[in-house]
Amino acid sequence: MGKKNRRKKNAEEVVLDKDGKPVVAEGKGLPPKQNVFLEYAKSIGIALVIAPAAWLLLSVSVSSATATEKMSPTEQLRPFVKEVVTIFTDVKPNDGKRLERRNQVMVVVHRHFDFYEMSKRVYGRQWLDLSKEQQQEFVDLFTKLLEHAYIGKIEGYTNQRVEFEKERIKGDLAEVQTLLIDKRVSLPISYLMINKDDSWMVFDVAVERVSIARNYRDQFQQILKTEQHEGLIRQLIDKLKVLEQK
Repeated sequence: MGKKNRRKKNAEEVVLDKDGKPVVAEGKGLPPKQNVFLEYAKSIGIALVIAPAAWLLLSVSVSSATATEKMSPTEQLRPFVKEVVTIFTDVKPNDGKRLERRNQVMVVVHRHFDFYEMSKRVYGRQWLDLSKEQQQEFVDLFTKLLEHAYIGKIEGYTNQRVEFEKERIKGDLAEVQTLLIDKRVSLPISYLMINKDDSWMVFDVAVERVSIARNYRDQFQQILKTEQHEGLIRQLIDKLKVLEQK
């Protein structure tokens, strides 16, 4: 995969191990234990929503691929960026269309993010012990958690810009590194992608080299040890009830 990029001013690489899993700096950026769900939901909100909205400033025209051409991971991310930006163009405050925009965004997100793969990696090694019904229930709840956690931030982040740093491909796995640039800070965000049927789908996002999937997995593992699968599902349902009331 090459040497690690150690330049402070550029996006840092997310290293994939021999099993294709992202390796991150241990303990870096970990949230307080009491904030089991919301801290890294906020991080993924930045990655999934802030960056795409900012890419409007840097979007470029990409010629359509022919039926025989295979698009790169970066090229397959661009339609997602364009669609999200279009949805939030000329948004008027209190126009009564927030729910409509939210549903439109989630349709777009589901076309470019593999929430099943993300959920499997987040749940950890016990995933195979679950029935198909239990797996699907977790996928549905975890997807809703991410949706509720970041959707309220979408309209507030429009002044940043994003630069594409690097693209790395190893077999069916890829990493697209970007840099979210604000007036006072540059935030490296990497998208980890998996190729399924010639489509590159996002299965993890790393913010400042901290893997979203890794941190959710660490938190969920603690719950699974003490409260088992049923306890984790119960906590997810309770958290969603709170978020839905906001």
